[in-house]
Amino acid sequence: MPEAERMPSVIDPTKPNAARVYNYMLGGKDNYEVDQLVAHRMLAVAPDTRTLAWFCRQFLLDSVRLAAEAGVRQFLDIGAGIPISPNVHEVAQQVDASVRVVSIDYDPVVYAHGNALLAGVPGVFPMLGDIRRPMDFIERLRTEATIDFDQPVAILIVGVLHYVMDDEHPAEIIRVLRDVLAPGSYLAFTHASDNTQADFIERSSSDTVGSSAQVRYRSPATVAAFLDGLEMVGPGLAPVQEWLGDDLPSTRVVILGGVGRKR
Repeated sequence: MPEAERMPSVIDPTKPNAARVYNYMLGGKDNYEVDQLVAHRMLAVAPDTRTLAWFCRQFLLDSVRLAAEAGVRQFLDIGAGIPISPNVHEVAQQVDASVRVVSIDYDPVVYAHGNALLAGVPGVFPMLGDIRRPMDFIERLRTEATIDFDQPVAILIVGVLHYVMDDEHPAEIIRVLRDVLAPGSYLAFTHASDNTQADFIERSSSDTVGSSAQVRYRSPATVAAFLDGLEMVGPGLAPVQEWLGDDLPSTRVVILGGVGRKR
Protein backbone atom coordinates (compact mmCIF):
# COMPACT_ATOMS: atom_id res chain seq x y z
CA MET A 1 0.00 0.00 0.00
CA PRO A 2 1.35 3.47 -0.85
CA GLU A 3 2.88 5.33 2.09
CA ALA A 4 0.37 8.17 1.96
CA GLU A 5 -2.55 5.76 2.29
CA ARG A 6 -1.14 4.34 5.55
CA MET A 7 -0.85 7.77 7.15
CA PRO A 8 -3.61 8.72 9.60
CA SER A 9 -5.19 12.07 8.72
CA VAL A 10 -8.34 12.03 10.82
CA ILE A 11 -9.76 9.79 13.52
CA ASP A 12 -11.00 6.58 11.91
CA PRO A 13 -12.66 4.34 14.50
CA THR A 14 -12.90 1.52 11.93
CA LYS A 15 -9.15 1.01 11.47
CA PRO A 16 -6.62 0.01 14.13
CA ASN A 17 -4.00 2.57 15.06
CA ALA A 18 -0.60 1.49 16.39
CA ALA A 19 -0.42 4.23 19.02
CA ARG A 20 -3.89 3.42 20.32
CA VAL A 21 -3.26 -0.35 20.41
CA TYR A 22 -0.07 0.26 22.42
CA ASN A 23 -1.92 2.69 24.67
CA TYR A 24 -4.51 -0.01 25.40
CA MET A 25 -1.82 -2.60 26.13
CA LEU A 26 -0.30 -0.23 28.67
CA GLY A 27 -3.64 0.31 30.38
CA GLY A 28 -4.40 3.70 28.83
CA LYS A 29 -7.85 5.00 27.92
CA ASP A 30 -7.08 6.74 24.62
CA ASN A 31 -8.17 3.94 22.26
CA TYR A 32 -11.21 2.62 20.40
CA GLU A 33 -13.03 -0.68 20.13
CA VAL A 34 -11.20 -1.61 16.92
CA ASP A 35 -7.87 -1.13 18.73
CA GLN A 36 -9.06 -3.22 21.65
CA LEU A 37 -10.22 -6.00 19.32
CA VAL A 38 -6.83 -6.13 17.59
CA ALA A 39 -5.11 -6.16 20.97
CA HIS A 40 -7.28 -9.01 22.24
CA ARG A 41 -6.73 -11.07 19.09
CA MET A 42 -3.00 -10.65 19.69
CA LEU A 43 -3.43 -11.58 23.35
CA ALA A 44 -5.38 -14.69 22.36
CA VAL A 45 -2.36 -15.92 20.42
CA ALA A 46 0.30 -14.57 22.79
CA PRO A 47 -1.12 -13.73 26.25
CA ASP A 48 2.22 -12.27 27.33
CA THR A 49 1.97 -9.44 24.80
CA ARG A 50 0.69 -7.03 27.44
CA THR A 51 3.69 -7.90 29.62
CA LEU A 52 5.94 -7.31 26.62
CA ALA A 53 4.41 -3.85 26.12
CA TRP A 54 5.47 -3.04 29.67
CA PHE A 55 8.99 -4.39 28.97
CA CYS A 56 9.26 -2.10 25.93
CA ARG A 57 8.07 0.89 27.91
CA GLN A 58 10.57 0.18 30.66
CA PHE A 59 13.34 -0.19 28.07
CA LEU A 60 12.45 3.27 26.77
CA LEU A 61 12.56 4.84 30.23
CA ASP A 62 15.79 3.05 31.16
CA SER A 63 17.39 4.27 27.92
CA VAL A 64 16.36 7.82 28.78
CA ARG A 65 17.93 7.50 32.22
CA LEU A 66 21.12 6.00 30.75
CA ALA A 67 21.57 8.92 28.34
CA ALA A 68 20.65 11.57 30.89
CA GLU A 69 23.09 10.18 33.44
CA ALA A 70 25.75 10.24 30.70
CA GLY A 71 25.21 13.99 30.37
CA VAL A 72 22.75 14.24 27.46
CA ARG A 73 20.33 17.14 27.90
CA GLN A 74 18.41 16.97 24.60
CA PHE A 75 15.99 14.16 23.73
CA LEU A 76 14.02 13.43 20.57
CA ASP A 77 11.21 10.94 21.14
CA ILE A 78 10.27 9.93 17.57
CA GLY A 79 6.96 8.14 17.26
CA ALA A 80 6.25 9.19 20.82
CA GLY A 81 2.66 7.95 20.83
CA ILE A 82 -0.04 9.04 23.24
CA PRO A 83 1.52 10.45 26.44
CA ILE A 84 1.34 8.14 29.40
CA SER A 85 3.06 8.58 32.76
CA PRO A 86 5.87 8.13 33.57
CA ASN A 87 6.92 9.84 30.36
CA VAL A 88 10.29 10.61 28.80
CA HIS A 89 10.51 14.14 30.20
CA GLU A 90 9.60 13.00 33.70
CA VAL A 91 12.49 10.51 33.80
CA ALA A 92 15.04 12.78 32.12
CA GLN A 93 14.17 15.82 34.22
CA GLN A 94 14.66 13.81 37.41
CA VAL A 95 18.33 13.78 36.42
CA ASP A 96 18.45 17.43 35.32
CA ALA A 97 15.49 19.81 35.28
CA SER A 98 16.99 21.68 32.30
CA VAL A 99 16.51 18.72 29.92
CA ARG A 100 14.64 19.49 26.69
CA VAL A 101 12.41 16.85 25.12
CA VAL A 102 10.80 17.01 21.67
CA SER A 103 7.88 14.60 21.36
CA ILE A 104 7.46 13.81 17.64
CA ASP A 105 4.62 11.87 16.03
CA TYR A 106 3.14 11.78 12.53
CA ASP A 107 -0.42 11.09 13.70
CA PRO A 108 -2.34 14.38 14.06
CA VAL A 109 -4.60 12.83 16.68
CA VAL A 110 -1.59 11.73 18.75
CA TYR A 111 -0.08 15.18 18.25
CA ALA A 112 -3.30 16.75 19.52
CA HIS A 113 -3.18 14.52 22.61
CA GLY A 114 0.42 15.56 23.17
CA ASN A 115 -0.43 19.23 22.89
CA ALA A 116 -3.32 18.85 25.32
CA LEU A 117 -1.48 16.77 27.91
CA LEU A 118 1.98 18.35 27.69
CA ALA A 119 1.03 21.99 27.12
CA GLY A 120 2.87 24.21 29.55
CA VAL A 121 5.30 21.51 30.73
CA PRO A 122 8.71 23.23 30.90
CA GLY A 123 11.21 21.93 28.35
CA VAL A 124 8.72 19.73 26.44
CA PHE A 125 7.80 20.45 22.80
CA PRO A 126 5.25 18.32 20.88
CA MET A 127 5.96 18.32 17.13
CA LEU A 128 4.15 16.85 14.13
CA GLY A 129 6.68 14.90 12.08
CA ASP A 130 7.06 11.63 10.16
CA ILE A 131 10.06 9.37 10.82
CA ARG A 132 9.94 8.39 7.14
CA ARG A 133 10.91 11.98 6.24
CA PRO A 134 13.62 12.89 8.76
CA MET A 135 15.00 15.80 6.78
CA ASP A 136 11.59 17.46 6.96
CA PHE A 137 11.80 17.84 10.73
CA ILE A 138 15.55 18.06 11.43
CA GLU A 139 15.71 21.73 10.43
CA ARG A 140 12.49 22.42 12.34
CA LEU A 141 14.12 20.89 15.42
CA ARG A 142 16.86 23.50 15.14
CA THR A 143 14.60 26.49 14.52
CA GLU A 144 11.39 25.66 16.39
CA ALA A 145 12.64 23.57 19.31
CA THR A 146 16.19 25.06 19.50
CA ILE A 147 17.83 21.65 19.42
CA ASP A 148 21.61 22.11 19.11
CA PHE A 149 22.97 19.24 17.03
CA ASP A 150 26.51 20.36 17.86
CA GLN A 151 25.82 19.01 21.36
CA PRO A 152 24.86 15.43 22.33
CA VAL A 153 21.29 14.39 21.59
CA ALA A 154 19.48 11.17 22.51
CA ILE A 155 17.15 9.87 19.80
CA LEU A 156 14.49 7.42 20.95
CA ILE A 157 12.71 5.27 18.36
CA VAL A 158 10.81 2.75 20.45
CA GLY A 159 7.97 0.75 18.89
CA VAL A 160 8.28 2.53 15.55
CA LEU A 161 10.75 1.03 13.07
CA HIS A 162 8.78 -2.17 12.48
CA TYR A 163 5.96 0.03 11.16
CA VAL A 164 8.31 1.34 8.44
CA MET A 165 8.02 -0.87 5.38
CA ASP A 166 11.01 -1.97 3.31
CA ASP A 167 10.19 0.42 0.48
CA GLU A 168 10.21 3.26 3.03
CA HIS A 169 13.93 2.57 3.66
CA PRO A 170 14.37 2.24 7.44
CA ALA A 171 18.15 1.81 7.24
CA GLU A 172 18.49 5.06 5.29
CA ILE A 173 16.30 6.84 7.86
CA ILE A 174 18.60 5.72 10.68
CA ARG A 175 21.67 6.76 8.68
CA VAL A 176 20.29 10.28 8.22
CA LEU A 177 19.53 10.58 11.93
CA ARG A 178 22.88 9.10 12.97
CA ASP A 179 24.85 11.44 10.72
CA VAL A 180 23.31 14.58 12.20
CA LEU A 181 24.32 13.60 15.75
CA ALA A 182 27.33 14.97 17.62
CA PRO A 183 29.81 12.67 19.40
CA GLY A 184 28.45 11.56 22.76
CA SER A 185 24.92 11.20 21.37
CA TYR A 186 22.76 8.09 21.81
CA LEU A 187 20.24 6.26 19.64
CA ALA A 188 17.88 3.79 21.30
CA PHE A 189 15.31 1.71 19.41
CA THR A 190 13.21 -1.42 19.47
CA HIS A 191 12.15 -3.63 16.59
CA ALA A 192 9.94 -6.70 16.15
CA SER A 193 12.01 -9.76 15.27
CA ASP A 194 11.09 -12.49 12.82
CA ASN A 195 11.99 -14.92 15.62
CA THR A 196 8.48 -14.21 16.88
CA GLN A 197 6.10 -17.18 16.88
CA ALA A 198 4.80 -17.73 13.36
CA ASP A 199 1.12 -17.79 14.34
CA PHE A 200 1.43 -14.39 15.98
CA ILE A 201 3.12 -12.94 12.90
CA GLU A 202 0.29 -14.32 10.76
CA ARG A 203 -2.45 -13.00 13.07
CA SER A 204 -0.98 -9.53 13.56
CA SER A 205 -0.16 -9.16 9.88
CA SER A 206 -3.65 -10.12 8.68
CA ASP A 207 -5.33 -7.86 11.27
CA THR A 208 -3.34 -4.76 10.38
CA VAL A 209 -2.58 -4.98 6.66
CA GLY A 210 -2.93 -1.60 4.98
CA SER A 211 -3.30 0.27 8.26
CA SER A 212 -0.81 2.42 10.18
CA ALA A 213 -0.39 -0.58 12.51
CA GLN A 214 0.97 -2.87 9.77
CA VAL A 215 4.17 -4.56 11.00
CA ARG A 216 7.29 -5.68 9.14
CA TYR A 217 9.12 -8.34 11.16
CA ARG A 218 12.86 -8.41 10.39
CA SER A 219 15.78 -10.69 11.22
CA PRO A 220 18.18 -9.81 14.04
CA ALA A 221 20.98 -9.41 11.47
CA THR A 222 18.94 -6.89 9.49
CA VAL A 223 18.04 -4.98 12.64
CA ALA A 224 21.63 -5.00 13.91
CA ALA A 225 22.75 -3.28 10.71
CA PHE A 226 20.64 -0.26 11.69
CA LEU A 227 23.25 0.47 14.39
CA ASP A 228 26.23 0.44 12.03
CA GLY A 229 28.57 3.28 12.88
CA LEU A 230 27.53 3.38 16.54
CA GLU A 231 29.17 1.84 19.57
CA MET A 232 26.81 -0.68 21.14
CA VAL A 233 26.22 -0.38 24.88
CA GLY A 234 24.63 -2.68 27.46
CA PRO A 235 23.91 -6.22 26.29
CA GLY A 236 23.93 -5.11 22.65
CA LEU A 237 21.02 -5.96 20.39
CA ALA A 238 18.90 -8.30 22.50
CA PRO A 239 15.30 -9.02 23.50
CA VAL A 240 14.16 -6.05 25.54
CA GLN A 241 13.69 -8.07 28.73
CA GLU A 242 17.44 -8.84 28.71
CA TRP A 243 18.01 -5.11 29.16
CA LEU A 244 15.84 -5.10 32.28
CA GLY A 245 17.07 -8.06 34.32
CA ASP A 246 18.33 -11.64 34.27
CA ASP A 247 15.20 -13.33 35.55
CA LEU A 248 12.48 -12.00 33.23
CA PRO A 249 10.62 -14.53 31.07
CA SER A 250 10.93 -14.87 27.33
CA THR A 251 7.86 -14.01 25.27
CA ARG A 252 6.30 -15.47 22.16
CA VAL A 253 6.66 -12.09 20.50
CA VAL A 254 10.32 -11.11 20.29
CA ILE A 255 11.06 -7.39 20.45
CA LEU A 256 14.73 -6.51 20.10
CA GLY A 257 16.19 -3.51 21.87
CA GLY A 258 19.44 -1.74 21.11
CA VAL A 259 21.29 1.37 22.25
CA GLY A 260 24.17 2.85 20.30
CA ARG A 261 26.54 5.68 21.24
CA LYS A 262 28.19 7.92 18.67
CA ARG A 263 31.91 8.21 19.33
